[in-house]
Amino acid sequence: MDFTLKKYRKLVETLKRNNYNFQTFEEFIKSPKDRTVILRHDVDRRAINATWLAQIEHELGVKGSYYFRIVPESNNPEVIRKVAGFGHEIGYHYEDLGAAKGNYELAYKNYLENLKYFRNYYPVSTICMHGSPENKIDNRSIWKKYSYKEDGIIAEPYFDVNYNEVFYLTDTGRAWNKKSVIVRDKVETNFEIKTKNIEHIMKLIEKGELPDKMIISTHPHRWFNVGLLWTKELILQNIKNVVKSVLIKLNVYER
Repeated sequence: MDFTLKKYRKLVETLKRNNYNFQTFEEFIKSPKDRTVILRHDVDRRAINATWLAQIEHELGVKGSYYFRIVPESNNPEVIRKVAGFGHEIGYHYEDLGAAKGNYELAYKNYLENLKYFRNYYPVSTICMHGSPENKIDNRSIWKKYSYKEDGIIAEPYFDVNYNEVFYLTDTGRAWNKKSVIVRDKVETNFEIKTKNIEHIMKLIEKGELPDKMIISTHPHRWFNVGLLWTKELILQNIKNVVKSVLIKLNVYER
């Protein structure tokens, strides 16, 4: 069964057993190791779930990168402090242009305020776009007018990684690199590796069929112990995937 906390622990254990180094995104940008994995977590909602993954990683002696939105369902000070306390990287999961309805000046003003806010918890040096599938505006478009590197930010994963060298694996849509349900969480790459589920991913790792450098991007709100909440997330995401597939086919999103 996929998207359980037990399976996530097994995934990290499998990576460790196969001699992957674990780096935060910040560490990777500054000094990438030859065989390394970045565990990136986009905390879209249900912030409490982030503490579960953060604790698993802490217990296994590895670090990840956690990107929090400014909205209440993600921005939980107690959770942010706990995740940072485990030694993980904290970053800003920005969506300011969409929230400002395309007003660049307002968006950048809010971005700077929000970045300053998160720096109360951690010396944030990396940021990551929130895909906002409900919004036609691509939040990355703000950087057509402004530069995040002027504000002490060293990297944004959609701009500053060569994905022909780094394999990108995302659980967007409660699947693994499923293109038909991905609006914006995708990268330009020459890798053509099919991944079905976590069991399949772990088998590929054990057989040495995954690249030496990887970013595994997860959304903590998808991950539960098996039960009512796990089932609820499965049903809701399946409904969302149908809607997203239709919208993608209709080309309603900004390009």
